[in-house]
Amino acid sequence: MLTYSTYSEAGGVGKTTTAANLAVAHARSGLKPLVVPLDPQDGDLSRLFGVDDRRTDSVDNIVRHMIRRPNGDFENLIRTVEGVDVVPEHNMLSDLADFLQREKDQAEAMGEAFGMHAQLLRVLREAGVPEEYDVLICDPPATEGPHLYNAIHATRSLVIPVEPSAKGRAAVEGLEALVAGFEDQLEIDVGVLAAVPTGFKNTRDQRQVLTEIDYPIPEIISERASLMEGCWMEQCSAFKYVREHRDRRRDYEIETLAQFDRIARHLEEQVGIDAPNPPEPGDVDHEVMTV
Repeated sequence: MLTYSTYSEAGGVGKTTTAANLAVAHARSGLKPLVVPLDPQDGDLSRLFGVDDRRTDSVDNIVRHMIRRPNGDFENLIRTVEGVDVVPEHNMLSDLADFLQREKDQAEAMGEAFGMHAQLLRVLREAGVPEEYDVLICDPPATEGPHLYNAIHATRSLVIPVEPSAKGRAAVEGLEALVAGFEDQLEIDVGVLAAVPTGFKNTRDQRQVLTEIDYPIPEIISERASLMEGCWMEQCSAFKYVREHRDRRRDYEIETLAQFDRIARHLEEQVGIDAPNPPEPGDVDHEVMTV
């Protein structure tokens, strides 16, 4: 199973759109992806995919499962969009730290262990996710805390959207320290599968920043603000946006879709997954067939 979290300390680098488009790219190849976004803010992956309509309702959600108080089966949380299974975010995520701490206190009072940062992994294992899915993607918020720690603990690997600037370089350096500390704290290994520079304009300073990134860079994505803003406006992936909402297919946008396809193949190769029905990169009309 391919598992990773999309993460960057810097905001505005396309972390959520990267997660969504890679999930669709995996699905386009015939794989079965599950996305677990954990961002308590409204502008999140659930919003991008249009499955955030019940985030304020008193319904079962991922937080209830993480604190061992579910109101139903895990599979009932899932919404399917563009071939991708998504566990929608809920407003209870805003109080996740408090919920987990109270559960930990109660468990310890009863002489039981409760790992605050291992609860998402427990939920996914108990639900049979490793047996049911080919790909797991978590999209945590940029800030440190239980959302991020649970995502990293569950996936053990990162894909890092990078702003090719001094700010982006600092974010990567901060991430290296974060990963090292997390590995020491939880005694797990955390790998970086890829860095994905976004908003690239091919300036001299940007090229210099790229030479200082020590992680694999399978693709460098140019500035595509109009395409990504269109995705948020229409609540869909870039693949669907180009296919159904653009007045014409622009070559540079087709190339961006091809880049997401190629990044997905790179990530799959890292764990030895052979996609059963990979498209020609950027083939917007590729017929999705799962096995």
